Amino acid sequence: MMEFISKRSSNVKNDILSGLTVALALVPEAVAFAFVAGVDPLVGLYAAFMIGLITSLFGGRPGMISGATGALAVVMVTLVARGNAMGAEGEELGLYYLFMTVILMGIIQILAGVFKLGKFVRLIPHPVMMGFVNGLAIVIFLSQLSMFMTSDQGEMVWMQGTSLWTMVGLVGLTMAIMFCLPQLTKKLPEALVAILVVSAIVIFGDLDVATVGSFIRDGGGDGLKGGLPLPQWAIFDKIPFNFETLKFIGPYALILAAIGLIESLMTLNLIDELTETRGNSNRECMAQGGANIITGLFGGMGGCAMIGQSIINIKGGGRGRLSGIVAALALLAFILFASGLIEQVPIAALVGVMFMVVIGTFAWSSFRIINKIPKTDVFVLILVSSMTVFFDLAIAVISGVIVSALVFSWENAKRIRARKRIKDDGTKVYEIWGPLFFGSITAFNDKFDVKNDPQSVEIDFVESRVSDHSAIEAISNIVAKYKEEGKTIYLKHLSEDCKVLLYKSSPDFKDVILEAIDDPRYYLAENPEAFSKSLTEYKL
Repeated sequence: MMEFISKRSSNVKNDILSGLTVALALVPEAVAFAFVAGVDPLVGLYAAFMIGLITSLFGGRPGMISGATGALAVVMVTLVARGNAMGAEGEELGLYYLFMTVILMGIIQILAGVFKLGKFVRLIPHPVMMGFVNGLAIVIFLSQLSMFMTSDQGEMVWMQGTSLWTMVGLVGLTMAIMFCLPQLTKKLPEALVAILVVSAIVIFGDLDVATVGSFIRDGGGDGLKGGLPLPQWAIFDKIPFNFETLKFIGPYALILAAIGLIESLMTLNLIDELTETRGNSNRECMAQGGANIITGLFGGMGGCAMIGQSIINIKGGGRGRLSGIVAALALLAFILFASGLIEQVPIAALVGVMFMVVIGTFAWSSFRIINKIPKTDVFVLILVSSMTVFFDLAIAVISGVIVSALVFSWENAKRIRARKRIKDDGTKVYEIWGPLFFGSITAFNDKFDVKNDPQSVEIDFVESRVSDHSAIEAISNIVAKYKEEGKTIYLKHLSEDCKVLLYKSSPDFKDVILEAIDDPRYYLAENPEAFSKSLTEYKL
């Protein structure tokens, strides 16, 4: 009992410390993504707080962190710009269209959870998963490079001289602390310690470097100061609830819902692998949807799971729901009470943390196995990685799944075989082996010599599986061809569901399909009790 309590208290400590670290990392990310979307920084920060809190409480994956993300922000920027153009100058109508879209996005995600669509994430092949994490690591890395730029007369230019080397040195120090500290002790969260050490050096050394506060002000914001998020009832006054509005926001909501769910569920799978536990994908869909509805109503930009912050949390020891709750509440506390302190945190420290996340996220094993896996898997891995960088996550993953499915279909289409033999009574038997589906129909048809075959023919499907409607049509067509030649044809060992469909298509199949079981292999396969009895008789 004492050991159980000790473990629980240890987890609480790790969850709290890891949650505080994540909260610090959430600030610049939420602000940056708000700027990308073209909205006020508080809109991003409120989204990070509300989505993080709700998904931590009700989500299907304890330890996973959610908030405002770049994958959604790049879609939102067009929505906000078009919405602003539809209203008067200074009205910021695009912001209210964004809130309405986020609400609709949440409804779509809840429906995905209700209809249990989250389980389809299991269909994502491993090469797609590796391409996803590699591409996302590259995206995170590239997003941090902008922190090495500074404003020069209103134009962003790369740092040079002392400012550049100071930035590089602080980033390197942060990464060194995060790498070395776990070698000495695992009781302290390396990311949080690194941020505190580097912040102390900057503050007490009076170094002239970019901080969270200067980052916000350079982006046009006034700082982190803000109050509690309040309901935005003005949405329903400013945005007419009619078909034209739905026609405008509908496509954006659908795309955002898809991107949000794909990123969340794939992050869930990744965290499952890291923690060797299993989350609930359908519950996560519903939690993400509910969080986005509330976020839209309370003035947030919406969001989904964040792979970088989730890995920071897991690496920091955060395993329970408490870590996400602490991160969200700490973020709100920063906004309300500690904005002055958080604004002094140097950007270099946060960049260093994110660079370590990149190193931890990238699937380095992909280089090791690249010569050991099929070339098609290598192609899919590179394709998904590239498309994640140049397009967006949803397009990359869907494209990877489609290519993988086509490759799988093509490989299986080549596996159809037909062994041929002649029975004593002169009947020719085609023993079909392999899957019969839309991809293998052409090869299946090529196996038969209708004109030169004897008067009686049997097609035996005992080692084949009829998979789809195209296969049933192929069987119907081959039967029709033999009948047109005036020959007798019988079908044996078709599955029950296939026989039902053939009987529905034509009553004539009653005379074509042989119901009698005359093959012991088929009989035992279809009758588990008989199989068990045979094992007993032969003392197996």
